[in-house]
Amino acid sequence: MFDLHRLRLLRELKHRGTLAAVAAALSYSPSAISQQLAQLEAEVGVPLLEPVGRRVRLTEQAEILVGHAEAVLERLERAEADIATSLTDLTGTLRVAAFQTAALALVPAALTLLRAAHPRLRLHVTQREPERALPALLARDFDVVVAEEYPGNPNPRPDGVEQEDLCADPLRLALPPGIAGATADAPPRAALRALAEHPWVMEPADTAARHWALTLCRTAGFEPDVRYESTDLLLHLRLVEQGHAAALLPDLVWSGREPSVPVRELPRGQRARRLFTAVRRGSSHHPAVRACRQALRQAVAGTPSLREGANSGAQRDQLT
Repeated sequence: MFDLHRLRLLRELKHRGTLAAVAAALSYSPSAISQQLAQLEAEVGVPLLEPVGRRVRLTEQAEILVGHAEAVLERLERAEADIATSLTDLTGTLRVAAFQTAALALVPAALTLLRAAHPRLRLHVTQREPERALPALLARDFDVVVAEEYPGNPNPRPDGVEQEDLCADPLRLALPPGIAGATADAPPRAALRALAEHPWVMEPADTAARHWALTLCRTAGFEPDVRYESTDLLLHLRLVEQGHAAALLPDLVWSGREPSVPVRELPRGQRARRLFTAVRRGSSHHPAVRACRQALRQAVAGTPSLREGANSGAQRDQLT
């Protein structure tokens, strides 16, 4: 029989990449991790790690072992969910990660609902962009991730993750007030092209949002002059409000309020991003996970722009 704790350490190494990262995540020393993995190698009887420069990587046999460890851990998550379901009161800690606009517009309302329904359930919420939150979900840093997917840019679908659609969040071209009149009657692509010489604010180059935005502008026939970069969409909005840049903003930025700047519709097929929740396979039946997802759905229902988007062309563009 292989030691489950050591199997988990091997799995953590696969997901986190280095012994130092595993040690930091689990509050061990790197030497302690190395010793545990050496003992696992002795149990298995074959090498599990091989040096690559100053790092190590998993051997083919270690990858096989990790696959079985994933199945064991998934089964244990199902057992934990079954035990929690058998209890009359929901307790413990649920760790949630959400990107900025969802954290601002949806999470507080969901927390209020959860506090009223399950006062003994402790929620730990972290603002984290999907590019970092989804790998951390697999590494068991989070239990629920609220993430986004932009039109034409599907996210990777890891085997160990279960996704559930939350809503479609309409996307719009946000215009600096001084040039809004020039695009008042222009069709969507023409409105974009009218900003070919204007400064833009976008998310950083390594994000799905930036890839989508660049593709949208290039399809409209121009290369945007990106002078400002930030993951903070409230900063994007402030730069637009003060006439410094054009932007592509989701309705969640306004949290159900009327837009504070002129906005234009985007070309068909590009009018909404998909919002979804992600959990590890095996945990979707845990009552705390179910309660959190339900609270988030209720928060969506209470956000006018998303409720209206559910019946709009933006929703059909994104989810059909």
